Amino acid sequence: METYNQRSIRTIQGASQGASIQETFQDTALGLVSCRSFPAIVGTADMMLKSAGVHLVGYEKIGSGHCTAIVRGGIADVRLAVESGVQTAEQFGQLVSSLVIPRPYPNLDIVLPITTRFTKLMQEGNSSRLSNQAIGLVETRGFPAMVGACDAMLKAADVHLAAYEKIGGGLCTAIIRGSVANVAVAVEAGMFEAERIGELNAVMVIPRPLDEMELTLPLASCWIEEREPLNLPVNIKEQVAEIEVLRLPDLTKLPTKVQEELWNDE
Repeated sequence: METYNQRSIRTIQGASQGASIQETFQDTALGLVSCRSFPAIVGTADMMLKSAGVHLVGYEKIGSGHCTAIVRGGIADVRLAVESGVQTAEQFGQLVSSLVIPRPYPNLDIVLPITTRFTKLMQEGNSSRLSNQAIGLVETRGFPAMVGACDAMLKAADVHLAAYEKIGGGLCTAIIRGSVANVAVAVEAGMFEAERIGELNAVMVIPRPLDEMELTLPLASCWIEEREPLNLPVNIKEQVAEIEVLRLPDLTKLPTKVQEELWNDE
């Protein structure tokens, strides 16, 4: 059974072919949920996407560990998504604030990063070798603890380090990709190593990330595969093999009367 977001992402991709995504987002509600941890905001955004038909515009990081997930959609969907996001953030103990604006003034769309970021992500069209894999996040306070956690995770299971994220306040997050089982084992190993070296702040495992989650998470350039244009030859020349033709005599030039020689028996 597909989620609300899997249906809505197809709708917006179809609408973007005929009109810009910014026009598609006109008259849609705006929802924001803020946390003090990057893994917490990613888990909150994942719950918001899976609970209602909203679109994840992205994250806004303002320093000191504060991150905000921004969603757009119908007023009922946005209210439901924000309510689910608030509950999830409270479970993590990282909730800062939340907001729902039924119809944001057009000036907000022009100045604030509440629409244009998603438009750019949808138009880039790049793919990744790590797509459709589970996501693991380990957040530490201090860069050495994060590096040690990355090393432990890569050695503990078959996972790949996709990227890392800094949100201020000494907080940095390692993001790994792989199968669900491997990510779970790796995150556990990274937790112990981070606690041994420094301070562990938060962890998160997302087994099945949705498409919009894939677009908004940071990804190292080494994993991005740009679509190359298909080069076709301008002039196509067909080489026809020479065939030897057996020439037959012209039937019109044959003699009209055939003389028969009679043999007389003497």
